[in-house]
Amino acid sequence: MSAVKEQDFFDSKVLGHPSGLFVLFFTEMWERFSFYGMRVLLINFLTSAIINGSPFSGWGWDAEQAGALYGTYAMLLYITPIFGGILADKFLGYRWAVVIGAIIMTIGHASMALDAPIFMYIGLACLVIGTGFFKPNMTSILSEMYKHYPEKKDGAYTIFYMGVNAGAFFGMMLCGYLAEKVGWHWGFGLAGIFMLLGTLQFWFAKPIFGKIGDPPTAEQKALAAKLAAESSDPDDKPNPFTLVDKILIVVMTVLGLGYAFNDPLSKIKEININLFNFKVGALAGQDFAILLALILFLGVVISRLTRYTKVVRDRMIAVIIFAFFVIFFWMSFEQGASSLVIFARDNVDRTLEGTSLTIFNIVNAALTIIPLLIITYVVGKLTQQTFGKAPLSNVVQIVCFVGIWGIAIWMLYREFTAESSEITVSWFSILNSFFIIAFASSVSKIWDSKLNPPAAVKYGLGLIIMAIGFGLLAFGSHGIQEGVKVSMIWLVLAYLFHTLGELFLSPVGLSYVSKLVPARMIAFMFGMWYLAIAIGNKLAAIIGGQIENITNQYSLSTFFLIFTIVPIVAGIIVIGLNPVMKKLMHGVK
Repeated sequence: MSAVKEQDFFDSKVLGHPSGLFVLFFTEMWERFSFYGMRVLLINFLTSAIINGSPFSGWGWDAEQAGALYGTYAMLLYITPIFGGILADKFLGYRWAVVIGAIIMTIGHASMALDAPIFMYIGLACLVIGTGFFKPNMTSILSEMYKHYPEKKDGAYTIFYMGVNAGAFFGMMLCGYLAEKVGWHWGFGLAGIFMLLGTLQFWFAKPIFGKIGDPPTAEQKALAAKLAAESSDPDDKPNPFTLVDKILIVVMTVLGLGYAFNDPLSKIKEININLFNFKVGALAGQDFAILLALILFLGVVISRLTRYTKVVRDRMIAVIIFAFFVIFFWMSFEQGASSLVIFARDNVDRTLEGTSLTIFNIVNAALTIIPLLIITYVVGKLTQQTFGKAPLSNVVQIVCFVGIWGIAIWMLYREFTAESSEITVSWFSILNSFFIIAFASSVSKIWDSKLNPPAAVKYGLGLIIMAIGFGLLAFGSHGIQEGVKVSMIWLVLAYLFHTLGELFLSPVGLSYVSKLVPARMIAFMFGMWYLAIAIGNKLAAIIGGQIENITNQYSLSTFFLIFTIVPIVAGIIVIGLNPVMKKLMHGVK
């Protein structure tokens, strides 16, 4: 019997899964509460008008400036996990990496609650660094928990993904409401409070996890090296970086980071510094630099792939192909953080009064209370199973939920007693998370049934379904005149299709990385996966920052058609690659 199975870790179950999964669920939930609670405010805050002395004063930036800063922030969020994953694999262990990351992120959120520009930049930097430690290692702990239960991984990752979206849902709802109704920095501050509580909850849950996520001991490292040297299993064969690999990695890292920082530095009017102030042919300096970095990256990847055995190499090629198509998905999907926020604020009719206000308040109350009741029920089940083993973790969890219920009831009371109101911009962003919570278990059941499609088909359908949402926005905004606002129903429908597409692609993507990649490289390859998402996020912010320019030159409908056509073409191609992907995956389903 394996070491993991010998522990009583799997003996205490909640909803058919080990209770440790739900500790991770809530840890991730509070981190996502903070992350999305802040994120939904950022573009809106940066592009809001400057109002001296007002708690609602923004920075007055245009969409391109805000998109440049946000894009670099979002890009770095997905690059630093590569380094966090390596440090955890070699030195820290997954658990310590999560704790360090959570503490740094708490400092970042606290900094952003302060009303001075320098603290905003410090806060963003802390969030980038902290995420690098936190993000890859949460999923690595999950992967380690289920390494002897591959048949349960898809279901576990989908439940974990529900935790992500539960946090995003309440974070965007409550931080967004506080920011837009009381003042921006109240919203930023609330994000920091729950990041701190989530950190404590995870720290006190150590007895539940036993040795899972602990740093590798010297004996374990020596034993692993000895087994790898003696093993005939291709998964165990080491593939160290050569000197050339290391030099190229340094060069591409410098170029990539240079591009990431140069984009906002050169576009923010108050700074206006161009680190790549030259041209190569028709290419601007920073575009040439990032293309060169990508070429070098491909060279290193191809060089390393040739050194693996056939099965390992083929499976890693499959991961890289999936990662390539993931770029197109996130390039479109992440408009939710940039252009769709501006669209909701400037182009959607959000005013309510009389009967429409009453109906909205009833719907909003149901959207708030029902998910909160469900998650509170899960907390109760978790507390039943784990209070004796980790009492302080459960106490912190209870404090979190008392706080959430209190803020939610205050918000609903305030809205029910108002004679007129305007839906907050951030409210529309919660729809994505709500639809995830509503539909995730149904989609998970499809993956567990005979209808489970091949991986490439899941990816293709995810891209195409998400594109339908942008097609609806293009249709709804077709022909509108300046100053005319569109019905909010188009935005609601768009988020529905975006969510269904996300459920087809995103959680199973993480699951396939864990199934296709050898265990000793899991954290590093999760980092590589996040690199693809980083590129998608940066592209999303660059193109999203053009919403005003494209609308002025062509139309708003044309802007949304970009995100309709590109993902559909990508989806058709990846479905067509299904036979090739099956061969590359060598039986992994």
